[in-house]
Amino acid sequence: MIDRYTTPEMAKIWSEYNKFDTWKKVEITVTEVLSDMGEVPKEAVKVINEKADFSVERILEIEKTTRHDVIAFLTNMAENIGPESRFIHMGMTSSDLLDTSLALLCKEAGELILQKLKTFKNVLRKRAVEHRESFQIGRSHGVHAEPITFGLKLALWSEEIGRHIDRWEQAIDSIATGKISGAVGTYQHLDPEVEEESCKRLGLKAATVSSQVVQRDHHAEYLSTLAIIAASLEKIAIEIRHLQRTEVLEAEEYFKKGQKGSSAMPHKRNPIVTERITGMARLLRANAMVAMENIALWHERDISHSSVERIIIPDSTTLMDYMLNKMIFLLENMIIYPENMMKNLDKTGGLIYSQEVLLALVKKGITREESYAMVQRNAMQVWELGKDFKLLLKSDKDISELLTEDEIDELFDLNKILININKVYKRLELEI
Repeated sequence: MIDRYTTPEMAKIWSEYNKFDTWKKVEITVTEVLSDMGEVPKEAVKVINEKADFSVERILEIEKTTRHDVIAFLTNMAENIGPESRFIHMGMTSSDLLDTSLALLCKEAGELILQKLKTFKNVLRKRAVEHRESFQIGRSHGVHAEPITFGLKLALWSEEIGRHIDRWEQAIDSIATGKISGAVGTYQHLDPEVEEESCKRLGLKAATVSSQVVQRDHHAEYLSTLAIIAASLEKIAIEIRHLQRTEVLEAEEYFKKGQKGSSAMPHKRNPIVTERITGMARLLRANAMVAMENIALWHERDISHSSVERIIIPDSTTLMDYMLNKMIFLLENMIIYPENMMKNLDKTGGLIYSQEVLLALVKKGITREESYAMVQRNAMQVWELGKDFKLLLKSDKDISELLTEDEIDELFDLNKILININKVYKRLELEI
């Protein structure tokens, strides 16, 4: 991933140094387990722990000749350790090292993302409480429907992120799977107990069965979950983009002093963060598709997945980390315009209460079809002639025979929607 979208924390996780340091950790752990089982001298393990070291530059230099990164790494380690290095990588294949260390890196990146998902949910919940009574028009098909509150919209988003937290925890648990089972998964040169104990010490689960590699459905699940999370972030982003349109202007991205919106038009305040989130979500969906294609490998393994994963796993976790950082800041600092929400609520001359009227007429004993026809004929006059809906209802002979003017006035009480919204807030354990 390019530096522009990479946080220092995620950059550290996916750095070349951390990759090789994780390889070293895996190799030493397996050697220590073998020593505890009596297959490697204790003295050798002591030397390995004291002298095991590597140089990124030296590994890359060796790889120019070997054209094999694991061999280059092991060669550089041997240069530092000396004769005792013969006990490193005993009975292992490259994928034992690569897949087990990748699991550790994915787990580390996943936990960073998990922390930020939880922060984002809390931000949404906080702002949901803040805007519980910020009345807003609800829109279906992009058209004014019935009143909601902006807080309810925020609460809905927070619950969706909560479900993603559960999904992501499951994905981390799945990806945290290592294997030390040899060239084709038969444990021909190592006992399965070595794998079990090594993975345990590393904080991983041992694969119940593997080929030369940990099966790629684990990685597909991991990246697909990131794509699903990204889709929700995009949903939130698109909503904010719509709300920031000049004709709507119910919410707006924070625009700091000195910021510029356009090189040509000094007046512009553009939703650049949310547009960026939309674009990044597309990348994560594309990466998830590639991860699914990686599941189908030839026989016990080919390397068609390897080059791909070097890109899509670091890039996807890096993107998600960046996106969450931006969304947290965006929602914490988003400018809300309740007064514009109220203006927009009034734009249709009261049509947003049409269902209230329909149901009130039904309760008076007429059929739903009759009620619908009465309400709709008045509603169409509002659409076509710009008249006031409430006044039309009061002057409608058929309706006035069933509903008094006071009863009609009560139907247009905006505050009534808070009764059941408050029940939803209690269900979500949000402060009221």
